[in-house]
Parts: sequence; structure tokens; C-alpha cells
Amino acid sequence: MIDWGSTRVVVTGGAGFLGGFVVQRLRDRGAREVIVPRSRDYDLVRGDDVRRLLADARPDLVLHLAARVGGIGANRDNPGRFFYENAMMGIQLIHECHVAGVGKMVALGTVCAYPKFCPVPFREDAMWDGYPEETNAPYGIAKKVLGVQSAAYREQYGFNSVVVYPVNLFGPGDNFDLNSSHVIPAMLRKLHAARLARADEVVLWGDGSPTREFFYVEDCAEGILAAAERYDSSEPVNLGSGHEIGMRALAEKICSLVGFEGTIRWDASKPNGQPRRRLDVSRARERFGFEARVGLDEGLQRTYAWMSAHWNELD
Repeated sequence: MIDWGSTRVVVTGGAGFLGGFVVQRLRDRGAREVIVPRSRDYDLVRGDDVRRLLADARPDLVLHLAARVGGIGANRDNPGRFFYENAMMGIQLIHECHVAGVGKMVALGTVCAYPKFCPVPFREDAMWDGYPEETNAPYGIAKKVLGVQSAAYREQYGFNSVVVYPVNLFGPGDNFDLNSSHVIPAMLRKLHAARLARADEVVLWGDGSPTREFFYVEDCAEGILAAAERYDSSEPVNLGSGHEIGMRALAEKICSLVGFEGTIRWDASKPNGQPRRRLDVSRARERFGFEARVGLDEGLQRTYAWMSAHWNELD
């Protein structure tokens, strides 16, 4: 078990959506030395900046949450950038943490690493059984390679690193920018705006047939710290709720939540993304005792309450 009071922790991406909850959970555990590097000071795509960060912070533990992310549209528009920046950040951090003698590193992978037609539920051993869904394959592969590096560095150098693979996150403080947001914040914003405008119709991407599993952000933060505390292996581990829902059912649920009584029109000219997503979450439960606690309905209510309270501040 980690003595958080005497552990120096670097949280890359600690000022972001997920990172803010991770930092709060660290504080709740008694961590006194939590370093959150900012991109204006350290560009983690650059090796010199990664080395300078580690020299300045002298961490015992690094939690690598920083990523270049977005929804289907953002992935489709930025495949090269998403591949390069995510790969360079992760590869250099694992390598430089090993060189600097950091005690442990936990890095985030992504559900996008799985094959497009992976058998459901997605089991960690199936990760290399096919090519990822095309719209987010560059991002998924950039993250998937971290698991290979983690295993290789453990075998050759004895470096203790862990890569966990969370499914689609949502929660208070999410990204509600319609140009780059994921499905839940996008639906919440569109449908809430339509209710306010008394619109008769809202257009949503795809044909409504895909399914997704959603994972409340505070649960994810807890899962990451549970892995830091109790998991020392380079075998990949899924983090999620283990439950899936279809896009049409999700839209109906959100319509009810926000009070939109108009019509949903599905734009089948837009990409669906992966046909189904649901993780096998048994390894996290068995290896380090983690299980999600917040269900989809409760999480949606909390997220909608946050969005409503910050409505006038959204871009």
C-alpha cells in the first residue's frame, strides 16, 4: 500500500476533466506533494521537456492522464495529430521515468485500442485480435503501444508500469464543445438547447444502432488510484461499468432528463463509430478490487445538473 503522505506524485493532465478528480482523490488520501505540470511549462511531446519535468518534480509515482482526445469528428479530422502526440507523450514518459528511476507509472490507454469487431464483452486478451474502428484507429493504436512498451520495459529493466484501459467517460466538468465533445455531453447540450429554443427536431449523428458503455468520471479516478495502490503488472486492465446502452435508448433517456419533447432525427450520413462497446471488467475486480459505483442514470443527473449550472459559461 502506498504511503500517500510521503509520496511525490506527478499527474499529467491533472488540470483536465479526469485529472481534476484524480487530484482531488489524491488529496483525500492525504497526498501532500501532487505536481500538475501545465502544457505552457512542459510540452510532453518533447523529450527535453519530459526530462526537465522529471528532474524538477523528482516524483515517486507518475500518473499519465494527459492525452489529445475528442469525439468521432475530432478523431476523423486529426488522425495524424492524435497518433503522433499521444504516442510521443506516452512512449517518452515511460522511457524517461525508467531512466530517472521513478518507482512506478500508471498510464491510461483507451477502449479505442480494441478491434472494431471485438467479441462482446471486450476481454483484455482480445486487444490484438484485429484492427481498431477506422475513425479512431490512430488514437487507439498510439495508446495500445504503451502496453507493449510497459511489458518490454518490465521484462528488460524491471520498470514497474501499469496501463489501464477505461471506456467512454462522462460526468461534471466534461467537454461540452460540440466540435470535439463525446456523445453524452453532445446529446445533453443539443437536447437542452432544443428545449430552451422550443425546437421541434434535433439531429444526432449516425443511425442510432451502436451501443456504448459509459463510465462515470469519479469512478474512473478511483480505479486509477486503486491500480496505483494495488496492481503491479503490465497485463492490461479494463476500467468500466460493464453495462452497455444503445444510442437510441440513450437519446430517449436524455430527452426525458432534459424535458425535450420533440423528434430525434438520425443522420445516417455521419459515422456510427464502433458497432458495440462493452468491457469485461472482471480483471480489475479480481486483481485490485475495483468496481464502479455510480450508475448511468445517477451519473447523467449529476452531469446535467453541472451543465445547467454552467450553461452560460459554455463555449
